[in-house]
Amino acid sequence: MDRLLTLEMFVAVASEGGFAAAARRLGSSPPAVTRGIAALEARLGARLFHRSTRAVVLTDAGAGFLDQARRILADLAGAEREIRGAGAVPRGQLHLTAPVMFGRLHVLPVVGALMAEHRELSARMMLIDRNVRIVEEGIDVAVRIGPLADSGLKAVRVGRVRQMLVASPAYLARRGAPAAVADLAGHDLIGTMGPRSTNEWQFASGRWRLGTPPRLVVNTVDGVLAAAEAGLGIANLLSYQLAEAVDAGRLISLLADEQPPALPVHLLFEPSRARLPAVRLFVEAMKARMRMAGLV
Repeated sequence: MDRLLTLEMFVAVASEGGFAAAARRLGSSPPAVTRGIAALEARLGARLFHRSTRAVVLTDAGAGFLDQARRILADLAGAEREIRGAGAVPRGQLHLTAPVMFGRLHVLPVVGALMAEHRELSARMMLIDRNVRIVEEGIDVAVRIGPLADSGLKAVRVGRVRQMLVASPAYLARRGAPAAVADLAGHDLIGTMGPRSTNEWQFASGRWRLGTPPRLVVNTVDGVLAAAEAGLGIANLLSYQLAEAVDAGRLISLLADEQPPALPVHLLFEPSRARLPAVRLFVEAMKARMRMAGLV
C-alpha cells in the first residue's frame, strides 16, 4: 500500500481515536484503514496502536512516531502548494491562531484586508487564550506573546506589549492610588484565570507575591476589564488589552515606573511555510499593523 496513504491513515486514526472515524474523515472504509495500519506496522516492524473493543490507543512507539508523521505530511503539503505555483498569488485557506482579544483587535483587521485584496484567499482563525500545538492543529501562523520555548519553528518578532496596572477613577477616588508596589497589599485586586493566572506579579523592581488570593477572579479579559471599569479593584493586564479604556479615561494607569520589561509579540510558523505567499503577506501586514498601533 502507498506509504503516504498509510501515513495519512495513521495520523487520522490517532487524531480521531478510532478506525471508523478515521475512515469517515478520509472518505475511505474501516477495513481499508485497518489494512493500511497493518501494512505500516509491518513496514516499521512495530505496533502503533493498542486495540480493544472499547478504544484504540497509541503505543509508546506510535506516540513517538506521531509528531514525525504529522511533520512529514505538513512539509509535503507545503511543498506541493509552493510547486503548484501558489508562489505568485495567495490562495487557499490560511490557518491562524492568536489570543482572543489580540486576534479581534489586530489579526482580524489584517485578515479582512488581505481577503478583500485577494479573492482566492480564505482564512480560519482559532482565537484562544492558550498556546495550541501548531503542527497537530494544522496552523500556518500562530501569534505568541511572551518568551518563546525552544523549538524547530521559525519566529518573526513583530511588536511588543507591556504589563499595566489599572483602576477606575471611581475606585481611586474611594480607595486612593498605590504609591509603591507594597501598597497593593491593602487594595482589592482582580485576578485572571488561564495562562496569565499567577500568585505573583512582575514589576521592574522584582516579583511581588500576592499575600492573599484576589477578591475577584474572572476567566476572560473582557470580564476583567468590565470589573475594573466598574470600580471593583485593580487589574493587571497587557497594554493592548487596555489601550481603548485608558485612552477614554475609563481606566487610569498605576505605578508606571514599575512596569516590567516589554513582552515580545512573535509570529510562529513552520519553516516550510515561510515561502507561501499568504504567510509572507500576513507577516508583512502584521508588521505594518503593529507599527501603526504603536506596538513596536
